[in-house]
Amino acid sequence: MKFYIADAFTDTLFGGNPAGIVILPDGDNFPADEIMVKTAAELRYSETAFIKRINENEFNIRYFTPAAEVDLCGHATIASFKALLSGGYIQDNKTYINHTLAGDLNIDIKNGFVLMDMASPVKINEISEESVLSELYKIMGLNYQEQKEKGITMLPQMISTGLPDIMMPVASQKDLDAISPNFPALSKLSEKYEVVGVHAFTTDCEKGTTCHVRNFAPLYDIDEEAATGTSNGALTYYGYLNGFVKNGDNCRFIQGEKMQRPSIILSHIEADSEKCSIQVGGNAVMLAEGDIKL
Repeated sequence: MKFYIADAFTDTLFGGNPAGIVILPDGDNFPADEIMVKTAAELRYSETAFIKRINENEFNIRYFTPAAEVDLCGHATIASFKALLSGGYIQDNKTYINHTLAGDLNIDIKNGFVLMDMASPVKINEISEESVLSELYKIMGLNYQEQKEKGITMLPQMISTGLPDIMMPVASQKDLDAISPNFPALSKLSEKYEVVGVHAFTTDCEKGTTCHVRNFAPLYDIDEEAATGTSNGALTYYGYLNGFVKNGDNCRFIQGEKMQRPSIILSHIEADSEKCSIQVGGNAVMLAEGDIKL
């Protein structure tokens, strides 16, 4: 089996979010789930993608954290199709289909840049009770009342474009940087709400940037993630619901700064009264390739 390592959502090595990619030989089935989990744990990346080619235009990708399988992973998808392009499995400036547990998604390759459809966006719930809000912000190392006093009016919402996360607004980049979660408590809270984790963000940004963000998913053995495509797809929809993203907008999210792995995640939204579609995109840089013996 071919094995690649790629840094996604960046133009430079050691930026963005790294992912492992395993490409199965044509005609082979996926290894046992236990083997794929162990492989992800051995590689120690937040996600490892296993790719099965169905035909020249369609692929089935499964995604594993070091703890479990997840339905979809944005940065690992970007990394996967960059690896497929690098390995000669696909061609530039074409569209492909990615069959995932979150649905069948179109992937556009444009001059080496990977754009992926998100699953249909869904607002699952909203956190509005004062005591529950205080609990959430306390777990994240902040004080909710202080955030209100600094001007936060939007409420945290659980949004999914393939994976559910809590979108949690904070007042400023300074507050975002100050987040220091109680990881055991956050794992329990994520389990309670049936979400992957918390995607914290601020709209206190320089011109041309939609949000600065940080993502935490300790329930899946990911204390902090440097770039998350699905979460920023969900944040695009949250922004649309809450008025700071408009129909037709191209959004720019900056993530990973606290981890010294700055990442740029781009998204685009098309919405009307009947449906909403979101694409998330980015570049990726190949770090390594070789054979993996499973």
